[in-house]
Amino acid sequence: MSVGGGVAPAVLETLEFPAALERVAAHAVGPLGAARVRQRVPAVDPETIRAALAQVAELAALLLRADAIQAEAVPDITSALDLLGVPGSALEGPALSSVGQALAAARVTAADLARLAADAPRTAALRVDPPPRELERRLGESLDPTGQVLDGASRDLARARRAVREARERLFRKLEAMLAGLDPADRAPDAAVTIRGGRYVIPIRTTARARVGGIVHDESATRATVFVEPPEVIELGNELRAAETQEQREILRVLRELTEALRPHADAIAAAWEMCIAFDDLCARARYAVEVNGFAPAIATGPLEIHAGRHPLLGNDAVPFDLVLAPDEFTVLVSGPNTGGKTVLIKAVGLLCLMAQSGIIPPIGPQSTLPVFTGVFADIGDRQSIAASLSTFSAHLAQLRDILEHAGAGSLVLLDEIGSGTDPAEGGALAAAVLKTLTRRRALTLATTHLGALKQLAAETVGIVNASLQFDAETLTPTYRLLKGVPGRSYGLAIARRLGLAPDVLDLAERAVPDAERALDALLATVEARARELEARERDLATRMERLDEDVQRVDTRAEDIAQREREVAARARSLEGAAREQTRAYLLEARRKVEEALGRARAAVDEATAKEARRLLEKAIEATDRETADERSKARDGWMSLDELRRQRGERAAPRRPPAGAGPAAPTVAASEVSLIGLRVADAEPLLTKALDDAMLADLPYLRVIHGKGTGALRQLVHEILAGDRRVKRFGFAPANQGGHGVTVAEFTR
Repeated sequence: MSVGGGVAPAVLETLEFPAALERVAAHAVGPLGAARVRQRVPAVDPETIRAALAQVAELAALLLRADAIQAEAVPDITSALDLLGVPGSALEGPALSSVGQALAAARVTAADLARLAADAPRTAALRVDPPPRELERRLGESLDPTGQVLDGASRDLARARRAVREARERLFRKLEAMLAGLDPADRAPDAAVTIRGGRYVIPIRTTARARVGGIVHDESATRATVFVEPPEVIELGNELRAAETQEQREILRVLRELTEALRPHADAIAAAWEMCIAFDDLCARARYAVEVNGFAPAIATGPLEIHAGRHPLLGNDAVPFDLVLAPDEFTVLVSGPNTGGKTVLIKAVGLLCLMAQSGIIPPIGPQSTLPVFTGVFADIGDRQSIAASLSTFSAHLAQLRDILEHAGAGSLVLLDEIGSGTDPAEGGALAAAVLKTLTRRRALTLATTHLGALKQLAAETVGIVNASLQFDAETLTPTYRLLKGVPGRSYGLAIARRLGLAPDVLDLAERAVPDAERALDALLATVEARARELEARERDLATRMERLDEDVQRVDTRAEDIAQREREVAARARSLEGAAREQTRAYLLEARRKVEEALGRARAAVDEATAKEARRLLEKAIEATDRETADERSKARDGWMSLDELRRQRGERAAPRRPPAGAGPAAPTVAASEVSLIGLRVADAEPLLTKALDDAMLADLPYLRVIHGKGTGALRQLVHEILAGDRRVKRFGFAPANQGGHGVTVAEFTR
């Protein structure tokens, strides 16, 4: 959000809001996207906040399904855009190269956003049309990634650079020749052609300066060596300088042309660049929401309602808390021992609200509701200042004065250890007055305290409610679980006893505790014990319900499997019945054909021999038909045949069939006529036997051999129990002695 609400920078620092933004910015791909996240501040317009959170939630939902969505990093081209607004100006090569990189990123981002239009319309609304791709192409052809102008930028530049190379080579060769021709006594040690002051020179000894002549451009630290440009190469040096000047003139011309090409599209370039940064910012917030498993809260639709809230800086290991306020509850007074997490809690509430108002989905659970706070105030920590002559108590009073001057309806006030730093009686009275005043103003206030007098305030004042952070009384360690409606015990004496304070001192301290305080502490201890007992029972009931749900689901799944098998068996039966009818029809048609063929020959007979042959064929056809029919009836009566015989018979019968046009052949079901359960446990054998029975029925097998062995008899008993309870089994019994005897059971199916 770019428009901030009434939150002072000091309050943001106190609540560690910048550190929370840094966690979100870490998910950005580019420095500008990260900077945009760090610049976010809370907004106060509910519609703006809802729109921002809805946009983040939409993209986060997409990221959960497809993590490939990625923003594009862009360089900072602010100065380049400013310079494009100045007529006649020219951008340097690196600036133009950065613009080219931004154009390339904008083109990719625009294409990605266009693809997201159907699934994420709020995200796609960021899209703007990128500038013409010709600009990106031209910049890419003219500049390298560092911004150096390429030879291909123009023909004149290529020609100028060729002239520079040729002039440099001529000059270099001339100087090397001169250096080689010098007397060794005149050359400097390890002498080589070098550059001084932009001119090519050779190093010689100072004593040879007069003999060589020329212009001295530099000398060594010891003055024993001078770097001279001999008179013979001065003109060559001038030619090189002229060629380099022409090269620079041509480079400047290319840069001006590129700048002028970009200038008319400056607004489009700026919009496309802004699109890339905004998308990077949005992706960072969406990835953060996925990382913390956050849910977008409802905004300004009711009182504060936080479910499974966690402090953003503590990570996913933080203990979640629930804080739900009724419409008439405005002040939450959190009490309990030190190191129990009270300060962390109130800072977490403030931080979650600030993040949501900044367009960031905080680490909270579903069904949460957050108000929109127009002002956030915090008095947390020790504000003692020696320079300002402020004690701890005075510093707190200064903060309370500022809060009371500005806080009202729509404000969030966070007060840590209110009433501390002075006499408990006076501090408690002052704290009670402040809390009552803020409650009457309907400011949402979260305060922490150790003062026993304030724990009774909720029972006396409408709008104030007690809360505590659970503490394990046995181990004296915090659990960080928030309990609303119950004040917390301080456990001061118990902690002192555990830390080894002298028993006589503790006895004196316990006797000094007022009776009312002692009675209240005992009552709170009873309430805490009862709460722990109820919580344990609730966990036990939840575990039982979870197991029952699993059992119900398992039974439902098994019932569905059985129903599906029954449907498959019924469908297979109907299919087999239809196939049998088709097969019978094919037999009858074939028999009819043979009879008609024989009758035709008989009618066409012209002599007695031909007539006798026709009668013989007719009788043979009828006899063959009767025999096939009789064989089928005989095998159907017996109900026993080998699997190979059954398959062979089906293959022979399938030959004369003529399936209807357009109908493909049905694929036969292949099943074994026997199943072996030897070596299996009873639990493993049952599903295998059930499947074998189903497959045998689907394949229309007349029987199934079950090999269970003799052993202990457990498998045999299981097999017989299953077969006895299966209505599809007509009868079963042990196999003959030569086929397995009592180790094999043969089940015959109902036909």
